Amino acid sequence: DGMNVLFIVVDDLRPVLGCYGDELVKSPNIDQLASRSVVFSNAYAQQALCAPSRVSFLTGRRPDTTRLYDFYSYWRVHAGNYSTMPQYFKENGYVTLSVGKVFHPGVSSNYNDDYPYSWSIPPFHPSAEKYENDKTCRGKGGKLYANLVCPVNVTEMPSGTLPDIQSTEEAIRLLNVMKSSKQKFFLAVGYHKPHIPLRYPQEFLKLYPLENITLAPDPWVPEKLPSVAYNPWTDLRQRDDVAALNVSFPYGPLPDDFQRQIRQSYYAAVSYLDTQVGLLLNALDDVGLANNTIVVFTADHGWSLGEHGEWAKYSNFDVATRVPLMFYVPGMTTSSVSQGQRIFPYLSPFNHVLGLVPQGRSRKVVELVSLFPTLAELAGLQVPPMCPETSFHVALCCEGPSIVRYFNTSEEEVEEEEDECDDIHNCCIEEPGAFSQYPRPADTPQWNSDKPKLKDIRVMGYSMRTIYYRYTVWVRFNPNNFSADFADIHAGELYMVETDPNQDYNIYNNTSQG
Repeated sequence: DGMNVLFIVVDDLRPVLGCYGDELVKSPNIDQLASRSVVFSNAYAQQALCAPSRVSFLTGRRPDTTRLYDFYSYWRVHAGNYSTMPQYFKENGYVTLSVGKVFHPGVSSNYNDDYPYSWSIPPFHPSAEKYENDKTCRGKGGKLYANLVCPVNVTEMPSGTLPDIQSTEEAIRLLNVMKSSKQKFFLAVGYHKPHIPLRYPQEFLKLYPLENITLAPDPWVPEKLPSVAYNPWTDLRQRDDVAALNVSFPYGPLPDDFQRQIRQSYYAAVSYLDTQVGLLLNALDDVGLANNTIVVFTADHGWSLGEHGEWAKYSNFDVATRVPLMFYVPGMTTSSVSQGQRIFPYLSPFNHVLGLVPQGRSRKVVELVSLFPTLAELAGLQVPPMCPETSFHVALCCEGPSIVRYFNTSEEEVEEEEDECDDIHNCCIEEPGAFSQYPRPADTPQWNSDKPKLKDIRVMGYSMRTIYYRYTVWVRFNPNNFSADFADIHAGELYMVETDPNQDYNIYNNTSQG
């Protein structure tokens, strides 16, 4: 009878992973998961902000349907009483469990992570989370600061631990409980790192000597970037170490050496995360459930590491919207393993890095909004219907298709050669691309450009990513009736993937409009 689900969602993780071709990072455990999974190279979030992205993929609805573009409303009250993915599993006989940051905490999940609708028992939050933004980073002369770059001695931390360590421990405890209960489960584990502050055990720094760390390939603000598209990374500026640099707003670049330190600490935080994922998957093996548990690994969105002179998320660029996405399905992405053989032995990033390749890799452009129907199909549940054009009144439907049909990646290689599509209409249906959006309060960067409140939104950037291009239009938006006026275009962006993979040369104005 049906398989269990282990759903791992990471905060602010762009695909800097060995299995995605990154040559610097040490991520052996996630790479090992990838080597037993189907990996999607072109997966995108629907908005590069935590709460809107999470509510979107957990309900299977786009931000224009959840009407959440900030942190300050609960969709069941504000938009429609939409069922969530965990709720659907719960209603189909699963024990649903939440550990760490799955829903964004606060009003956007009704201050209780949508319990009891979504979860069988109240969600677990690590107690050490409350120290996350405190002054716990040792600076010059041993003084403590609330820094962005924050390697720490874990034994000196309040209660001698970090939030993600606590989440792993709790998830492992729950796996042991579920093993003996013999009930099907849906266990969601939300990790905090590499979300800022970049606070992680200091030993991970030695994996990344500073001399090996480069700047972003394009650390300047592109000449033809519309000002409305730029995000001024206000949250970074509020950290003690960044504030001390006194960088001019909004474009002032960070000093090169500090850019390298941020990049170094982001990588170190990813390796720390990798160890937590490794311990969790190793425990899945220990309790003997790796043979009948689907494992999904993804992130809520990416994070810019200096590309375009930008940091953090808050934009429509690939660096902010692209996420890792992989599915391990026993018997489907791997042949079944004989009893007692380990599938996920723990690998230390300090020892060997294996250079494992994904079991299967799909280059299809997919969206996180497809997670809900995909997991339903993989678990053998009825796939919720596609939503009608307006679906505020529909409790259960999905705005993205299941992507299980892309899991057989061997067929894709053949298609690559016949890429030129004769019938443009079939092309559009088959490859619709991925849609993301981002709101702005004005046409030029403001202090609230990164995270405008609903009432302050004046422009919405709607972005479409296909295999060939990223196309974005910034249009007038009215927050009172949630309407976008596509006849009133404030700015546009067009980047060709093949000739401009980093999205530095906006050719929107070179192409005929209309």
